[in-house]
Amino acid sequence: MIRTAALAHVRDRRLLQARSIGKNVFYMAGGKIDPGETPVLALHREVREELGVGVRSYTELGIFRAEAYGHAPGTPLHMTCFTAELDGEPTPTSEIAELRYFTIAEYAAMEHVAPGSMLVFRKLRELDLID
Repeated sequence: MIRTAALAHVRDRRLLQARSIGKNVFYMAGGKIDPGETPVLALHREVREELGVGVRSYTELGIFRAEAYGHAPGTPLHMTCFTAELDGEPTPTSEIAELRYFTIAEYAAMEHVAPGSMLVFRKLRELDLID
């Protein structure tokens, strides 16, 4: 099982997704929880590493379970997802090739879609936070 912490950052009713260098899929900003690390600590670390900003405040959106994209078939993903206020403008760091904001329809239309991200898109749409 892969345990991750992820950021659901919404702007103008669109959800931020990050594409790592050498990858063809956009994921939630965030990453694996290190041994001894809590999901909240991982959120703070990963947001700083990937987006170059800090987390001012956060709220847990939920825990999402899906198949981990890009891993062996059947590998489970356990993703603790947070909404957060950031202390600056997200910008791609050295490990991130591109940042984009998507509506649910725009993301679903991509050639490659991460199942965990789709679950978060659906939850945010149910809450009427994104288009």
